[in-house]
Amino acid sequence: MKCPYCGHPETKVLDSREAEDDATTRRRRECLKCEKRFTTFERVEMTDLAVIKKDGRREKYNRDKIVSGIRKACQKRPVPQEKIDAAVTDIERELKGMETTEIESAKIGELVMKKLRTLDKVAYIRFASVYKEFEDLETFEQELRKLLKR
Repeated sequence: MKCPYCGHPETKVLDSREAEDDATTRRRRECLKCEKRFTTFERVEMTDLAVIKKDGRREKYNRDKIVSGIRKACQKRPVPQEKIDAAVTDIERELKGMETTEIESAKIGELVMKKLRTLDKVAYIRFASVYKEFEDLETFEQELRKLLKR
């Protein structure tokens, strides 16, 4: 691990523990050259998952795309980053638990909407309006009615 301050390639681990989401390891490190301390987070990479897009293309799974989509939906909403990270970790757990390593983007979108519905209703509607490609006000209104019934 390179030091983010001086770039020295050798550091020592001072403390290591599981992060709150149980899918990440938090490590407190110290540079052996400049002696500054910093924190790193280690997560198992899901390299074997492929996402099947609407047009049939296959793409390597990318956690950052889900985080980005949820962040955009939650913009200017009272949703802390920790809750977003926990939601993405929950979505990844569901993806890992599936029988296949090729997952349709529509399935991922549904899982994201399911999580957003519990996190923030406005963020859910924002995401759904883009994801479901509402073409008119009536479709949008139907989705709002469904949300209000729950």
